[in-house]
Amino acid sequence: MSFIVGLTGGIGSGKSTVAELFAERGVALVDTDAIAHELSGPRGEAMDEIGATFGNAVLSADGSLDRAAMRALVFSDPSAKRRLEAILHPLIRRRSDECCAAAEYAPYVLLVVPLLVETASYRRRADRVLVVDCDEAVQIARVTARNGLSAEAVQAIMAAQASRAERQAAADDLVFNNGELAELLPQIDALHQQYLELARGKLHVGR
Repeated sequence: MSFIVGLTGGIGSGKSTVAELFAERGVALVDTDAIAHELSGPRGEAMDEIGATFGNAVLSADGSLDRAAMRALVFSDPSAKRRLEAILHPLIRRRSDECCAAAEYAPYVLLVVPLLVETASYRRRADRVLVVDCDEAVQIARVTARNGLSAEAVQAIMAAQASRAERQAAADDLVFNNGELAELLPQIDALHQQYLELARGKLHVGR
């Protein structure tokens, strides 16, 4: 069984940047957001059930999920979010399990789960929880620049997620990422060495 580091952080914390830096060091990357996009893309495994549940109004011309239409539906009907999650989440968990199991070639696995702190099943699967942390003002600035959302909209998303303090409390390790690569790289290198040692220890115990 591979050593699994669960990577999480609030919106705009820079999870993707941190994940890419670990991947450059030979780590297997399993990204649940990427899996969700694949499942809800053209000919995605979830699309038949999504179409049957919500109708053609949430389907794009290429057969993928129309995310703008789905967001509008969820906004007007909160139960729609629960129904969509009931379709997607079991598929995401199964696919991510398969990807983690297939990653024995790598020294360890980085399992990226944006809502890991809020989701007990993912927390249990991780040998170590790594939280990407940054100032809340930086989160807001990043997301408004990237997605064109208003600061108020970003703050509403942040309010629906675990708080910064809750993520920090759940973390085994923290990476502080306010945007300076020169400050980020030494943290990644130190954690990578730590995880290599822990992964070797798990492998030795498992023999």
